[in-house]
Amino acid sequence: MSKIKTVFQCQACGFTSPKWLGKCPDCGAWNSFSEEKQDTKGARSSPGNTGADPQPLSAVTGGTEKRSRTGIVELDRVLGGGLVSGAIILVGGDPGIGKSTLILQAMSHIAERAGTVLYVSGEESPEQIKLRAERLSIHSDSIMLLPETLVENILATAREQKPAALVIDSIQTIYTEELTSAPGSVGQVRESAAKLMMFAKRSRIPVFLIGHVTKEGAIAGPRVLEHIVDTVLYFEGDRGHPYRILRTVKNRFGSTNEIGVFEMTDSGLREIANPSELFLSERPLDVSGSTVIASMEGTRPLLVEIQALVSPTTFGMPRRTSMGVDFNRVNLLVAVLEKKAGIHLGGMDIFLNIVGGLKILEPAADLGIVAAIVSSFREVPLDSRTFLFGEVGLSGEVRAVAQSEARLKEAAKIGFKRALIPRGNAERLKGDFGLSLTGIRNVEEAIEYIRA
Repeated sequence: MSKIKTVFQCQACGFTSPKWLGKCPDCGAWNSFSEEKQDTKGARSSPGNTGADPQPLSAVTGGTEKRSRTGIVELDRVLGGGLVSGAIILVGGDPGIGKSTLILQAMSHIAERAGTVLYVSGEESPEQIKLRAERLSIHSDSIMLLPETLVENILATAREQKPAALVIDSIQTIYTEELTSAPGSVGQVRESAAKLMMFAKRSRIPVFLIGHVTKEGAIAGPRVLEHIVDTVLYFEGDRGHPYRILRTVKNRFGSTNEIGVFEMTDSGLREIANPSELFLSERPLDVSGSTVIASMEGTRPLLVEIQALVSPTTFGMPRRTSMGVDFNRVNLLVAVLEKKAGIHLGGMDIFLNIVGGLKILEPAADLGIVAAIVSSFREVPLDSRTFLFGEVGLSGEVRAVAQSEARLKEAAKIGFKRALIPRGNAERLKGDFGLSLTGIRNVEEAIEYIRA
C-alpha cells in the first residue's frame, strides 16, 4: 500500500528537503519552503511507446502556422501577428492590473468570429464575471463560464464543448487528483500546466493561462511553468497612471520584447495606436531638465520624455533616485559627467523619471539621461523640437545604436525638427528624413550643444 510522507518543498524552484530550511540551497530564495504531502508508491508508470518513428527534417510537411486575429491589434502585435492554433499562452501581472479584463475583451472578439469560448474561473463566481462583462459592454451567448478547479473536469468539459479557445483564470487555483498537495503548490501548478499543454497540442485549441506574480514581479510558482508554455506575456503598469504595457518575454511564434500599449478606462482597456504622441501630449515646453529620447521596444519606436531634477543636497549624503531607468546606470553616467566633462555633481541630489510610467532598459537612453541632468544642473532648457539618442561609454564617447532610421522616421512623423545622434549613426544614414541631424562623438560635444 502507498504511504503518505511529508516533505518541505521550495515554492520557487521545487527543491525538496526532509526538514524546513530558511534559505533554499538550490535557488537561494528565502522563506520559500512549505510543507507538502507526497505519495510514496513510486513514480507514475511511463505511457510507453507512442508509435512515433524518427523522420528526416526535409520530409516534415508544413512549417508555417496559420494565425487568427484576436480582435485586439495590440495583443496580436505581442503574439507575433495573431493567435496560433494549439498555442498555450501565460499572462502575468500584478493584482488588479487588468489581466482578466484584457482576456475577456479578447474572448469576446474570438467568440464573435470563431464560435464558443470556454472561460474557466477558479477565483471568481459567474456573477462576478457577469458584472465585469456588463461594465465592458460584453453580451455574448458564445462565452461559456465554468467555475471549476479540478483539471480533469476542465479537460473533460473542453473535449465535449470543443471551444475555439480555453481560458484558465488562474493557473494557481487549478489542481489535479493525482497529487495530494494543495492547489498553488509547485507540484500542482507544474502537473496542471503540463496536462493543459498536452490538451492544447493534441486538440489544436489555444489555451490562455492567467498567472499570479510574486512581490518581486515574477510569475508565481515553479520556473518550469514558463518553460512549458509557448508565450509569456507580462502586463505592466503604474497604479498612478492609466497606461498599461503588455510585454512579450517569451514567444515561440514571434519576436520577444514586443510591447502593446493600452489605456485603462471605465469601459475597459483601450488600445493606443500612437503611444509616442500620448506620452508627449502633456510635455512642458522650454523648461530645464526635460529631454525627449527615441527608444525602441521590439520593432516599435517610442518617443518618451525624460525629466531630471538636480538640486543642492541638504543632507550629508546626496540622494540618487531614478524611476523607469536602471539606478546603477544613472550612477555610472553621473560618474562619467564628473570625470570626463568636469561637471561636479557630488553635492547634488539627482532625481530622474521616465514620464508615463514606462521602463526604458536599452542603453540608447544614455544620451537623454545625460542631457536631462546637464540641462537641470545648468538651468538651460533644451529646444522643445529636438530629440536625441545614443549610448554613452565609460570614456565619455557616444556610441552608435541599432535601428536609427526607425527612430528618426517616428520623430519626423510626430513633428520634431532636430536630432542629436551618435556620429557613427549619422555617417551611415542615407537620408535626413526632413530633420536637422547633428552627429556627436562624446559627451563634451553634447554639453556644448545644450549650452548653444
